Amino acid sequence: MAAPMIDTDSDDELPPGWEERVSSQGQVYYANHETKATQWEHPRSGKKKQVTGDLPYGWEKQVTDDGIIIFVDHINKKTTYTDPRLAFAEDEKKTPFDFKQKFDGNSTALQVTQGKDLSGKYAIVTGANSGIGYETAKTLAYFGATVILACRNLEAANKCRNVILEDRPSAKLEVIHLDLASLKSVRMFAEEYRSKKWPLHLLILNAAVFGLPYTNSEDDIEMTFQVNHLAQFYLTKLLWEVLAASSPSRIVIVSSESHRFSDLSLDSITESKLSPTLSQYQDLQAYNNSKLCNVLFSLHLNKLLSDKGVQCNSLHPGNIMYTNLSRHWWLYRVLFLLARPFTKSLQQGAATTVFCAVSSHLDGVGGLYFNNCCHCIPSTAGCNEELAHRLWNLSERMLQKALDKG
Repeated sequence: MAAPMIDTDSDDELPPGWEERVSSQGQVYYANHETKATQWEHPRSGKKKQVTGDLPYGWEKQVTDDGIIIFVDHINKKTTYTDPRLAFAEDEKKTPFDFKQKFDGNSTALQVTQGKDLSGKYAIVTGANSGIGYETAKTLAYFGATVILACRNLEAANKCRNVILEDRPSAKLEVIHLDLASLKSVRMFAEEYRSKKWPLHLLILNAAVFGLPYTNSEDDIEMTFQVNHLAQFYLTKLLWEVLAASSPSRIVIVSSESHRFSDLSLDSITESKLSPTLSQYQDLQAYNNSKLCNVLFSLHLNKLLSDKGVQCNSLHPGNIMYTNLSRHWWLYRVLFLLARPFTKSLQQGAATTVFCAVSSHLDGVGGLYFNNCCHCIPSTAGCNEELAHRLWNLSERMLQKALDKG
């Protein structure tokens, strides 16, 4: 029985009788078996492609005694003549922004990372013991990175580590205590990390709180602002020399579309606005403001560090995913539960974080905001470099006051 014809409008679909191959230099070429000719351009789209980077995690290139190149998949115990990177070949691009979007809101973190070998890379993920932080850490570890789970709850973090190791015994995972409600804890985490003499290629600032009743931290700073922004601002400052020494490296800051509803502006941004008193406090507004701080922090941080080989981008992970972020008030838990059938899975929610961390399209690209694995424009306030600079200065001042008290 003949195989059914597949009708497709895809420019990537090869005509009958054509085969896609890869040269020893990584350039994709096309062989026409009818004419016995080869060419660099795709026969339909006319585009040129190339494979870049190392082989995927677990793969090895070997040359037989006859001089034939083969590729060995040690994880699945398979051998092939086809370069596995061919599945992820990319169009040759002229600028960092000249690329076709391959992923969207339905993509998962594991799909985004396919074809990557992160062996030798070190990544810190804050809040890695649950939600998208856990999925981010798991995905990076699956593809060979050494991942540090930076968590307040060590018991939960170690349970997550054990779950990942059960599925992938070769994964490299470390757990280090980090409580963002304590600047002392942030300093101790950074000191412990630096003492290990590890490099740092990925700093993923994922942890956040939402819907807290009015609470002051031990540093006398409103808790939402400290956990979501100031403590991770401090962590970054303590580690950016390690990031620069490990360059190229990336900082990925998980923000939210909630930043669009912030009321921070050049006229209103003050210390008391960022860390309000009880009478001024509204939990949702505090969250919105902290998420705008994430976008502005990323914008100014990239300006400071990009010439050192450190790129920084911020992102929105997904719409009201059901995580323990909503745990602080029953009404938020109900809203998150009702929205669950219409939102992303946690693997999908982690996709944009992982995309910003590993995509080769973003080599040398920073200061941007992403949603659904695609560059998008943040709010007007989120693009305001003067506001970003003012937030930076206020954050420095508030941090120094808190450290002087401590």
